Amino acid sequence: MFLRNRLVLAGCLLVLSLQLEAAPGHTYDFGQPAPAAKATRSIEVVMGDMSFTPKAIDIKAGETVRFVLVNKGQLLHEFNLGDAAMHAKHQQEMIKMQQSGMLTPTGMKEMDHGSMAGMERHAMKHDDPNSVLVEPGKTAELTWTFTKTTNLEFACNIPGHYQAGMVGKLTVSQ
Repeated sequence: MFLRNRLVLAGCLLVLSLQLEAAPGHTYDFGQPAPAAKATRSIEVVMGDMSFTPKAIDIKAGETVRFVLVNKGQLLHEFNLGDAAMHAKHQQEMIKMQQSGMLTPTGMKEMDHGSMAGMERHAMKHDDPNSVLVEPGKTAELTWTFTKTTNLEFACNIPGHYQAGMVGKLTVSQ
């Protein structure tokens, strides 16, 4: 009985460690997601084909901003908050999604778990709280509380879009 309980405990710990590895906690040193009702202002960001308008956004530390994302382009686009290193890492995840057939030029497909062998489930869900996908002709929102002064980017990390110039500057000041 003692050995069986230890084996069960070991199995539970293994499953938990795998879950934590596959879906790491979402922590960001520049802030956190917030409900839209907490927003102190709204900023409309228009997504064209390979462009954002505006190209630069100024925020105050402590401010909660509701980004209203309008995709007026013909392609699927993303609005992702982060620094250049975060965007580079996320671009690699997006390439995997594209190679799997889950990411298409105009949207995302649901994939069955059997087709995700070797892929991180987290990356395949595109569920980062600092990111949202917006299909052509659609509008989406992302609300974020910025906790400290920093220089960030907002970017579209769909393969090739960032490199084509679909990136803007986001400055958080005192």
